[in-house]
Amino acid sequence: MTDSLPRLVDELARTAVGLRIETGAGGTGAYAYDASNYRVPPRAVAFPRSADDVVAVLRACRRADVPVTARGGGTSMAGNAVGPGVVLDFSRYMNRILDIDPVARTARVEAGVVLDALQSATSRYGLAFGPDPSSHSRCTLGGMIGNDACGNRSVRHGRTSSHIEALEIVTADGVRAVADRTGLRAADPDDRDAVRRVARLEADLRHLIGDNLAPIRTELGRVPRQVSGYQLHHLLPEHGFDMARALVGTEGSCAVVTAATVRLVATAQASTLLALGYDDVVDAAEDVPEILRRHPTAVEGMDEAIVATMRARRGPDSVTGLPEGRAWLYVELDGDDQAAVDARAAELLDVLKTGGRLTGGRVVHRPAERRSLWRVREDGAGLAARLVDGGESWPGWEDAAVAPENLAAYLRGFRKLLAAHGLTGVLYGHFGAGCVHVRIDFDLATDAGRAATRRFLSEAAALVVEHGGSLSGEHGDGRARSELLEVMYSHRMIRAFAGFKEIFDPGGLLNPGVIVAPARLDADLALHTPSEVLPVETLFSFPHDEDGFAGAVRRCVGVGRCRSDAGGVMCPSYRATGEENDSTRGRARLLQEMVRGGAVQDGWRSTEVRDALDLCLSCKACSSDCPVGVDMATYKAEFLHQHYKGRVRPRSHYSLGWLPLTSRLVGLAARPVNALLRGPVGKLLARLGGVTTERRIPAFASRRALRRALRTARTGEGAKTLLFVDSFTRAFRPEVAGAASRVLADAGIPCTAEDDLCCGLTWVSTGQLSVARRIMARTVARLDNGDDRPIVVAEPSCAAALKRDVPELLGTDAAQRVAARVHTLTGALTDLAAPGWRPPPLPASVVLQTHCHEYATFKGRHPRDLLGRLGVRKVDEAEGCCGLAGNFGFEAQHYDTSMAVADLALRACLDGIDQDTPTVVVADGFSCATQIDHLAGDQGVRALHLAELLDPAADRSDQPGETS
Repeated sequence: MTDSLPRLVDELARTAVGLRIETGAGGTGAYAYDASNYRVPPRAVAFPRSADDVVAVLRACRRADVPVTARGGGTSMAGNAVGPGVVLDFSRYMNRILDIDPVARTARVEAGVVLDALQSATSRYGLAFGPDPSSHSRCTLGGMIGNDACGNRSVRHGRTSSHIEALEIVTADGVRAVADRTGLRAADPDDRDAVRRVARLEADLRHLIGDNLAPIRTELGRVPRQVSGYQLHHLLPEHGFDMARALVGTEGSCAVVTAATVRLVATAQASTLLALGYDDVVDAAEDVPEILRRHPTAVEGMDEAIVATMRARRGPDSVTGLPEGRAWLYVELDGDDQAAVDARAAELLDVLKTGGRLTGGRVVHRPAERRSLWRVREDGAGLAARLVDGGESWPGWEDAAVAPENLAAYLRGFRKLLAAHGLTGVLYGHFGAGCVHVRIDFDLATDAGRAATRRFLSEAAALVVEHGGSLSGEHGDGRARSELLEVMYSHRMIRAFAGFKEIFDPGGLLNPGVIVAPARLDADLALHTPSEVLPVETLFSFPHDEDGFAGAVRRCVGVGRCRSDAGGVMCPSYRATGEENDSTRGRARLLQEMVRGGAVQDGWRSTEVRDALDLCLSCKACSSDCPVGVDMATYKAEFLHQHYKGRVRPRSHYSLGWLPLTSRLVGLAARPVNALLRGPVGKLLARLGGVTTERRIPAFASRRALRRALRTARTGEGAKTLLFVDSFTRAFRPEVAGAASRVLADAGIPCTAEDDLCCGLTWVSTGQLSVARRIMARTVARLDNGDDRPIVVAEPSCAAALKRDVPELLGTDAAQRVAARVHTLTGALTDLAAPGWRPPPLPASVVLQTHCHEYATFKGRHPRDLLGRLGVRKVDEAEGCCGLAGNFGFEAQHYDTSMAVADLALRACLDGIDQDTPTVVVADGFSCATQIDHLAGDQGVRALHLAELLDPAADRSDQPGETS
């Protein structure tokens, strides 16, 4: 296959003009993984733009004897989306919604359409696609079809296969065909060769079904979530030879789906959520049959480990509204009338209380609270992967299903099996459909651990079959369970599956190793790391990861939430470019390859990893939004430090990374320097420093201006807080320091100011960690002097650096003590202000840009919430990164990406400002305020720091719509 690859690429260049294909380590490394335990490096990744491109790839691969694996969002947990030959990524370009017919209630979509995009497009007609996996914000329709995905509301809507009208496919030999409810036909009826081939294929299939009627009728379709194997029962005579449904769940092993016509359902007018608490998940499962009698749309379960991890990662207020318990069920009911639905929920709660198993229960009325609770459940796979105690858990047996009435008995047996093997499992899943997800603390890194895992999985397969269930309930068999299908099915049924695959794919090139002729379930494990791995000696301590840097980058398990644009802040660069390598997951996977010496073999000197990290804005949002807490900003800083050690750095690392020092010098002669920078010399200096000339260089402040601003902060011994005047505030907006000092005094927590220290942030973000440590050590020595007063930092990025980067770089008790004292201004006013403090009158509405570092690091202490408590009735928040992100948006090569990120949310908020009405825009981050000035400064819009908004000495003569 290695020798044939160049010929294949050359052929595709001729036959599929414009087809993008990647063959280097930087383009393929991330595609060696999905969300499973497996690593299978592909030889190439192709990004088709049309079905014709897919035809060209399949024909070329057939001639070259190269396998093909179709991939959507890459979130498969069973190893369904990794393969050794060419991977087809449909999510990048083949992601168009081709047609919506609201009368027929159907939609025609390409395979790469993300489910949430379809839901958004159909919602205007009061319609939706029924199945809704927890990965709805990044999973594609093609992937859902491949796995026969279900989702949280499968109690009502069932599996994807129930909603498929027709599939547009390309066969292994490159023929375009349509599979629908009555059979298979060539896509082009005028193509005689295609018509002949498709007719022969259908005839062979009908013959196969006729020869295996008995096992198909007795072994398939027995429980609602029987996804394992091929769904050949849809081809039975009594089912009308439904070829479309039969191909759903084949995991790309029989044909490649390029588009689908799907059936839509009407959305309910009213719904409510019932949260039920139990002592454990078995008690919860016991109540499922009673709940199902009330016709719910969803019955979802989870145990306490997931909730504890969510609270630890995003703050104690991130999960509210759960009743007392150690396990919970979410029960959703819907209907046409809200009052009637609420009454049904209350009635069900009363019935369940008489059963004696509930520890608590409540009807959740508030939509925001319901969204918060669903977020916990939807992030279950990631939250369960890396728990509060740092322990790791893995899929592999995460998807078994039984009939709902057998669920409690199965869970009892499963718990005993876990205990017998000395394993721990985190349980959650679709209890109303009898489908249990579990991540288990397998030891996949050692020979003994892998052998023990094999034994466990064999016994688990026997257990679920004993309870009449299925190895897979929605994720598919993939590499994790295909080898175990012989435990579930008879030899005759296994042969029928093989015959089905043989008819479609006689060369065995489509997703090999899956379902038929399976790979060993313990082959190609990602944790089966070769001994010659990269020695990892880092400056960051990575205190939350047992294996340091290697363990930190291993946090990424591929669930792909970073590829979502629904809620949260990460990942701005992926949202701007749509490229896998620009996602948090893509970068983490390349770092994993670097550590293991896989596709990336030149370690810290890797240009592939450097290029993948280049568009990371170091916003830190992933450290909060990623369910497993990947912190790409820290990984990038460490990589840059190692990569450029002893080498000349990019010019911007010097011009921007050393800004705190140069700004001090400029402050001695700010006026003439500013005049110089505004002219041609300024542009020349910008080019020499690797800085974009598309932006105006911010004006530097003089030292005298800072002294004037801080006069009111010199309050002597009565000060209760210490105001840390960071480098950005000192150099560019000293007025913020003055306003902050007055606000703190007004709030009953007066301050003294420290204006001669630095947090080291700019050296961290440019990877100059040795310098950063020296700067930080000096700062900590000055601050850890027996003074235990809270430290208030007006600049959120500097506050975050003191809170997280300083202790993780220095690793000292002193650094920890300093970090524990750090607050943003928002946090100080939330936690420390005098009881009953009220600021001067505030505007009724505010446009807000929250700094990403504040969002990520200071959980539960966000300006939006504070403004609401202080009386601002409307906060229009630009959710997401502003795009400037410190040095990033000032670097010449990043300007376009910076603007593209700003377009995601911030620009729309600014464009929505009524130019005839004075509007207050709040942005505490200097970067955010600078970006706002760049985007809307010519409109007279200036961003205020929160301190300036709350300043009791501010001139409020033109403040709009004040409220008390």
